[in-house]
Amino acid sequence: MDGTSVSRIDYGMFIMPYHPPTKPVAQSLDEDLELVQHCERLGFREFWVGEHHTMRYENIVMPEIFIARALGMTESIRLGPAPCCLNQHHPAHVAARLAFLDHLSKGRLNLCFGSGSVTADQELYGADPKNGSAMVEEATEMILKLWTSDPPYHCHGKFWNFDLVKNVDTETLIGYIPKPFQLPYPPIAIPGMSRNSPSMRLAGRRGFQPFCHCLVPANVIADNWASYASGCAEVGRPANRSELKVARSIFLADTTREAVSRARSNSLGQNYEYIGRLFDKGLGRRIYKRDLAMPDAEANLDYLMNEQIIAGDVDEVFRRLMRMVEETGPFGTLVLMSYDWDDKTSWLRSMELFAMELMPRLNRALAG
Repeated sequence: MDGTSVSRIDYGMFIMPYHPPTKPVAQSLDEDLELVQHCERLGFREFWVGEHHTMRYENIVMPEIFIARALGMTESIRLGPAPCCLNQHHPAHVAARLAFLDHLSKGRLNLCFGSGSVTADQELYGADPKNGSAMVEEATEMILKLWTSDPPYHCHGKFWNFDLVKNVDTETLIGYIPKPFQLPYPPIAIPGMSRNSPSMRLAGRRGFQPFCHCLVPANVIADNWASYASGCAEVGRPANRSELKVARSIFLADTTREAVSRARSNSLGQNYEYIGRLFDKGLGRRIYKRDLAMPDAEANLDYLMNEQIIAGDVDEVFRRLMRMVEETGPFGTLVLMSYDWDDKTSWLRSMELFAMELMPRLNRALAG
C-alpha cells in the first residue's frame, strides 16, 4: 500500500554543518546555536545536526553535545543527530548516551541512524565502507534490544559481540542499560542517498522514517520511496507518505535574480562545489546525477542550480517545489538546509520568506 494522502507539510532544518576553516570554531558554533533558536521562533518543528570527526569544514564532532546545549536554549523544537554514525561507535555506548540525552530533552529527541561516509572518519575508526549498511542494521538491532529488555544482555553479531551477565546485580541495580524517556524509544529516521537503497528497505521493514538527502536529485528521491514502500510491503506495513522527510537546499530572496546570484556565490553554492571536490577524490559525482551516464564534468554548479539547489523568489521556489512533488510524490516534512552565515542578513531573510510565505502557500495548495 502506498499512502498518498498528506494533509500538511511540516518543516525542519538540517546543518551538516558547513563553515569555512578561517572562521573560529567557537563563532561557528555560536551561530549554529543562534540558528536553532531562530528556527524555533519561525515555527520549524525539528532541527538535525550532522556528525563528522575529521573535517575542518563540517566541524560538529558529536551532535549530542551540541543538542544538549541547544535544549537549554529552546522550549519546543525537536532535535536530533543526522545521522548517528553507527558503524563508528559501540552499540551499547550509543544506546546509553542517547537514552540519557532523551531524558535531558524530556522527549524532544529525534534520531537518525546511518553509516558515516567520510573516508577519513572510516579510516580513523577502522570502519570498512563495504560493511556500512550491514553494520547499521546490526547495531540498530542491538540498540533496540538494549532499550526494550532488561539484563542479562547477550548481543552477538558479525561486527560486535558483548554480554552483560556476571556483574548484573538486582539488589543494587548495577548492570542496567538506561532506557529512553520516550518509550519504547524516540522516533528513528534512516537516511537515503542511493538508488535501490538497502537502508530505505530497512526503514520500511522496521517502521522507521525515510529521510532523503539534499545531495540527490528528485528521481532518486522517488526511487528511495519505492525502496521504502517495498520494505513496508515485505512485512505487510502500509507505506505512509507523511513519514517521508525530504531535505533540500533552498535559498529565497525578494527577487529570483538576487536569490540565484547569491546562491551561486554564497556558502550554499560553495558547499556543493566543496562536496563535488570530495567526490572527485574517490566516489565520483554519481550522487549528484539524474542520469548516471552524465559525465562528471557536467555535474557542476550550473547543473545543480536546476536540480538539487532551489533558488528564487517565493513564486519561483513554489513552482520548483510543486514540480518536484510531481516526480517524488507527496511527503510529510520538508527539511531546509542551512550553511555558513557568510551574509547573515540574506540568510535570515531567506528563512523568513521560507517560513512565513513559502510554507503557508505550499500547505494551502496541499489543502486545496
